[in-house]
Amino acid sequence: MSLYTTPLQLGYFFSLLMWILFLIRGYKEQRLSDKLLGWIMFILAMELQDYTFGFAGINVLWNELNGFPRGVSLLFGPVVYFYFRSQVNREFSFKRKDLWHFAPYAFAFLYEFIFFIQGPEAVEYLQNSTHFMVLGYINRVVRIASFVYYLSMCIIIYKKYRSWSLNQFSNIELINFNWFRNFIYAMIFWLIFREVMNVIDAMMDLEFYQDWWWNLALVAVAYYIGLAGYSQNQPAKIFFQLSPKEGVKESVAADDEAKGIASKLKSLMEEDRLYIQPDLNLQELAQHLKINTVQLSNTINQAFGKNFNEYINTYRIEEFIRLYTEDIDRRYTMLSIALDSGFNSKATFNRAFKKIKGASPKDFLK
Repeated sequence: MSLYTTPLQLGYFFSLLMWILFLIRGYKEQRLSDKLLGWIMFILAMELQDYTFGFAGINVLWNELNGFPRGVSLLFGPVVYFYFRSQVNREFSFKRKDLWHFAPYAFAFLYEFIFFIQGPEAVEYLQNSTHFMVLGYINRVVRIASFVYYLSMCIIIYKKYRSWSLNQFSNIELINFNWFRNFIYAMIFWLIFREVMNVIDAMMDLEFYQDWWWNLALVAVAYYIGLAGYSQNQPAKIFFQLSPKEGVKESVAADDEAKGIASKLKSLMEEDRLYIQPDLNLQELAQHLKINTVQLSNTINQAFGKNFNEYINTYRIEEFIRLYTEDIDRRYTMLSIALDSGFNSKATFNRAFKKIKGASPKDFLK
């Protein structure tokens, strides 16, 4: 054990452990997103493997398995992308057309594997050939392009999902936006750090002990992804699509119909006080009105100038103010009244109150 080997070994075996735990939970709860996050942990372990084995003096990768295609970087982008797709849509499943995302990795794997199965002489011929060096540069360009493309797609999914959620749920505490954002930032940090170290290594021909730092950065990222990913909130029902279904836009209400829906909605909220249900969502409210979610969302946006989350929380805040005002003897705490008004936590209440009223609850009530 040493400064160089211990952190890498801990990160390597931690990543493999989380790979197994995510797969077990994914199969047990039938959650594709957990299975894919498990494979992300496996990829991180494989990225750590060379340096972990090398510093430990285990040379099997360069002796008996020399030439075996163990690089998995081209899998990273597609797996992360499909993880995001499955995380925001519990009904997402792979289709045959999705296989093309893995074509670059399959090509690179088969190319090296063909030489590997022919024996050490074929591997040595390949590694000493000029076109192997050229293919190495091409592989690096394709790898970087893959990282940029798929992480960009993940950022797009994150932004659209965040916007969509505000029009779908009155309680967004269960939707961990910070996890998506921090996941992307962590991956970008590690990938940029690694490429910078690769450039410095190419220019200065560093020893393994000198370009070890990007592996240490990867260990930190692996610990964060594993622990934060395993403990994050995951709603049981979530159905977000990048592209709306065909025919949905045709059902958007006309102006006169929208006014009628707005009037019914206002009456429903004032008479039945559905807003006191903490987990009220757009679909449930649409079912009460016997319309589709697109009609309801557009009506709330156009008639009231709010998204669904703001619209419901406005009623909750007015309910809170009414209950607080009636509680002359101050028998109940502000948090208790906020929970009775439909909020599910103190943080959600304070955030919504300040956004809608422009001041904290205490300052406003003074």
